[in-house]
Amino acid sequence: MVETVAETALQQTGVRLTPQRLAIAGVLAQTGKETSAQELYERVRKRHAYIGRATVFRSLDRLVSAGLAQRLERPGHVSAYIWCEPGHHHHLICTTCRTVEDLDEGAVAPLAETIARQRGFRVDHATLDFYGECRTCASRHPRGRATRRAAR
Repeated sequence: MVETVAETALQQTGVRLTPQRLAIAGVLAQTGKETSAQELYERVRKRHAYIGRATVFRSLDRLVSAGLAQRLERPGHVSAYIWCEPGHHHHLICTTCRTVEDLDEGAVAPLAETIARQRGFRVDHATLDFYGECRTCASRHPRGRATRRAAR
């Protein structure tokens, strides 16, 4: 089913379908968490031993340019990727369990309106990713951890 979703998305965005690209997109879509290119390469190689590391990097770049994936930054300036449904949105990224949740443009629009009103700056495009702990992870940790992290 996931490969069907990935295949449909690739077709809808005009990305050329290759067996390698379909395999990479399918694994990324199935992951549900932010994943480095190396982690994705290792997962794809389990089922498709013929895929090379360079193919994974090129395919990720193509998926990002088509709007089907987004590049995120991990600590240490390491890139990670998440599968995205077409359409503009933002992300909530849990730094503990690495899950990523889409955040609708409607949640961010008031900020852009405030910027326009207060600064006279017309926002054409914004990409916002919020890093922190998801509800599940936050409920597992004492409140003091978040306070310590904010004090750094």
